[in-house]
Amino acid sequence: MRDYEQHILQGITHWQHPMFFGFFPANTTYEGILADMFAAMTSNPGFNWNASPAVTELEFIVVDWVAQMLGLSTAFHVADPTHDGGGILFGSASESTLTMAIAARERALHALCRSTGNSVESVRDTWLPKLVMYCSDQAHSSGVKTAHVLGLRCHTLRVKREDDYALRGATLREAIESDLQAGYYPFYLVSTYGTTNSCAVDRLDEIAAVGHDYPQLWLHVDAAYGGVTLALPEMREATLLNAINEHFDSFSTNLHKWGLVPFESSPAFARHRMHLAAALTLTPEYLKTQGGGMHPLSDLRNMQISLGRRFRALKVWFVLRSYGIAGFQAHLRTHISLAQSFAKQIVAHNVFETVCPPRWGLVVFRIVRPDKADDELDRLNRAFQRILSLHTADIFITPTVIPGVGFCFRWALGAPGVQSHHVDRAVHLLHQYATELD
Repeated sequence: MRDYEQHILQGITHWQHPMFFGFFPANTTYEGILADMFAAMTSNPGFNWNASPAVTELEFIVVDWVAQMLGLSTAFHVADPTHDGGGILFGSASESTLTMAIAARERALHALCRSTGNSVESVRDTWLPKLVMYCSDQAHSSGVKTAHVLGLRCHTLRVKREDDYALRGATLREAIESDLQAGYYPFYLVSTYGTTNSCAVDRLDEIAAVGHDYPQLWLHVDAAYGGVTLALPEMREATLLNAINEHFDSFSTNLHKWGLVPFESSPAFARHRMHLAAALTLTPEYLKTQGGGMHPLSDLRNMQISLGRRFRALKVWFVLRSYGIAGFQAHLRTHISLAQSFAKQIVAHNVFETVCPPRWGLVVFRIVRPDKADDELDRLNRAFQRILSLHTADIFITPTVIPGVGFCFRWALGAPGVQSHHVDRAVHLLHQYATELD
């Protein structure tokens, strides 16, 4: 323990510190820590029901709790016996994006087998190079990385500042029509509910309408950061939630960002889990269950890339039972209120400006000088970043580049211990450091 404190802890960036406002948050709580300790004690790999009954059943229970809390329809609930939808806990939203893409790819190839009458091998040889997926140029890098991993094409679609950096349906439709004319086969879209740069929310209602016209397109929502805000009725935009519930094939979020659960905990929901099982089920003799009568959806291994997995459900169970929905909501509302306070204070003295509408716990801002041109402002803000890098023991903020704006800063609130005086101190320090530019 002494060596840990002296050699390890001293070299760790403290994401739980209330003055840490970088990236997006990575929450931890006493309940989650305790649950992770218990999970480590049993160290159950959780790959099938027979080897891990409680691990499997608890996961099915807690993903339904999360689905209900976020307002997802019963089409995404495991417990509804009328369909094969439901959730699973992945390690990250990136893993969700990749896994859903694999299911979408296999669904597309089998559809092509049926429509062409050709064998699976023939279709793979002919059509794999023609499959194309889509995401916006503001989507998380995991979208493009998914295409790289699978050896497929990804078209990144440019979004506009006047649309608040949201992907619009018309942009997607134009890209699909162009690709179809070029002989490609559109099969997968990664839309975003809260982009990393600015918390932009794609126009899911418009995208759903495009998906209706191109049913071969698997519609996925990456809501890694913003998804938990659906737990707040006042944050639900009816047209967007209805689009998810009625038209999208999958949805994922991260409880380990802003949802009080320690890393890693990324619930993902599929309208048809059998598409996952059809793409990912392999059962050698040593994995066969007694009598072979288990349904493929009974084994978590059939819906993920790896065989083994951590007992992720336990910490979700501990946290939600301790906080309840009301406590979970209070946590989010407190942070949203604090972020609104920061957004007002940071612009009060005309030293800084916000560059896009603040949303949830994220405020994007930059140094502003009325007499400076855009390129000069960019250099000024890069100089400010060099000043901030000298003060990371006091405050931690990450920069970014926003199209049409340039170099700026992301202030992302989310550490469970942050209070109003930390926000006030952040505003004070930023103004203090800004004087060093003069």
